[in-house]
Amino acid sequence: MVKSKGGFYISRIKQVQDRVFCKMLENAGIDISSGQGRILYVLWQESPLSIGEIGKRASLAKTTMTAMLKRLESKGIVLRTFDKLNKRQINVSLTIEAEHMKERYQKVSDDMTQVFYKGFSNLEIIEFEKKLGKILNNLIVKEAEGN
Repeated sequence: MVKSKGGFYISRIKQVQDRVFCKMLENAGIDISSGQGRILYVLWQESPLSIGEIGKRASLAKTTMTAMLKRLESKGIVLRTFDKLNKRQINVSLTIEAEHMKERYQKVSDDMTQVFYKGFSNLEIIEFEKKLGKILNNLIVKEAEGN
């Protein structure tokens, strides 16, 4: 196999992308982190959800989720409540504030996509995302093996 910098590039892209996206959110008057945005994105698809389900869908660890949810709740963006049937389970739902933020967040997300794929043709985007999907699948399989 050839010497590869793919993992390094993916890691660096994630770091720089997070900083750029956070700055774009700030410029749009949206006071959340990119990780908190992932939580909201999941909840905009379906709400309420358990903390575990949100973590699974957003690929965030439960310990990370707890701190992020506390901050989102303190900002009046989400509401945590005990499940009526299972008092040990906490469900998270969106507040009206989060619903009002959705359109502005989507605009920033669309703008980020434009930055991300500047200079790419549609075919290049499709091929690139296929390759990324293949890498992701390889990692998921390896993780499931427990090695």
